[in-house]
Amino acid sequence: MAPQRFHEQFEQVQRSMPDVPLAMGPDDSAEFFYEKGVVLARDGEEARLVEDTVRGHFTEATGLVADHVRRESPETNRTGVTRIRVGDPGHGDRSGDRSVAHALRAMREHEGRQGRRLVSRNHVVSIASVNACPGDEPEPAPLTGPCNPAADGTPYDPDTAVAVLVIDNGLMHDYRSYPLLARAEGDAQLTETGDDGVLRQYVGHGTFIAGLLAAVAPNTDLTVRNTLDDAGAVLESEFGARLFEAVDRGGWPDIISLSAGTPNGRTDGLLGVDAFMRELREQRTLLVAAAGNNASATPFWPAAYASLPDYEDAVLSVGALRGDGEFGACFTNHGSWVRAYAPGERLTSALTGFDRPVPYVYQHSTYDSCRFGFAYACTCQYPRHTGVLSEERQGTPGKADQVMFEGFAQWSGTSFATPVAAGLVAAHMTAHKEGDPRAARRQLLDSNTEYAEVRGAHVPALKPATWRPVPVVRLVPGA
Repeated sequence: MAPQRFHEQFEQVQRSMPDVPLAMGPDDSAEFFYEKGVVLARDGEEARLVEDTVRGHFTEATGLVADHVRRESPETNRTGVTRIRVGDPGHGDRSGDRSVAHALRAMREHEGRQGRRLVSRNHVVSIASVNACPGDEPEPAPLTGPCNPAADGTPYDPDTAVAVLVIDNGLMHDYRSYPLLARAEGDAQLTETGDDGVLRQYVGHGTFIAGLLAAVAPNTDLTVRNTLDDAGAVLESEFGARLFEAVDRGGWPDIISLSAGTPNGRTDGLLGVDAFMRELREQRTLLVAAAGNNASATPFWPAAYASLPDYEDAVLSVGALRGDGEFGACFTNHGSWVRAYAPGERLTSALTGFDRPVPYVYQHSTYDSCRFGFAYACTCQYPRHTGVLSEERQGTPGKADQVMFEGFAQWSGTSFATPVAAGLVAAHMTAHKEGDPRAARRQLLDSNTEYAEVRGAHVPALKPATWRPVPVVRLVPGA
């Protein structure tokens, strides 16, 4: 049974995609969301094979001609994937879609003969998630205190600045009020508040990330693209096209910082981003991607491409360290496919409210104890607040906690460890006059002498010199 937080976030994402019926997968687990009634296949012959095989499977099983099985997207497109309708999306409920499951089973024999996957669910890709949501929700931080990490003082040089593209949601209207972001360019956040003037969920996520990058690596030309606007979520079938659009608008940068993804229960990537990843491989760009916040060893894509031989130089997957930097944060994904960890708990950066205070209402309630079983005062528990979605889920709707943002925020997640690591690669390029971001990645990891413990493993810990550890409160002696 999926945990409470997963159900809460499912409802939030479904509201942001009212015309796309969604289910949990696989079978009411807490791994991913996907579109009901649709599977994906590669364009051309493979799409036709999937369509014909699935139609034959359903016809044989029911005795009726399965005319509902049909390709829905153009025969060819840049992402290289075709949507195939395999069932009525109105059938079933959020716990799963039998028509999609049958379509996947119908292709197993063909996949076994060809030695590769031919069909996939159409997953929801979201801002790197604790069961599809960030490590926690943002907390106001005082404008009188420094950001964490603080700016390292490196001067900006337009001739040597490293080009960094943040693919996330857009910049807040007052982002230039934060001096480190005065030169940042890109897309504006489309809608910051609801009709009631309250900040929408995930708004400011991209601005917060850009602020962290600018602090760790001031000698950068930052561009932020509003690729993930609606609740930080997009269908896999659209995600590849949006990635292409983001790089097409300004050319391939030195570094891409991406704090979004999804697990899919497999170890061979996402069909929807396969074409983008193959093109990335041929560029010089380094993709720095969040490992996700499910406290799981299940590969989270696109970050997990770092573990595939064809992509290990092109991708750096990043997990999150807890506040003291000695251990992994309770929420961080982990495993051999995560190549490095960076501070990702209770970081401080720019959000919004520099020109006037802006209210935010919490969506998720905190817990009495860590939902992942950790014994320190983690972001599952503190700061305490009551959230709208949690109250609705429990059948006790009431007044949720509200706070006011006045510029800075404190936030946790691998979403934020990722720009810290991306900034360290960029800073290495500047300090060592290294023009190749992939070479800088290798040099940074090879020269690293800091390690942390994550689930019993000693892992590379990338810590900026200006990062200040946050004291950890231990709830149990020796924990």
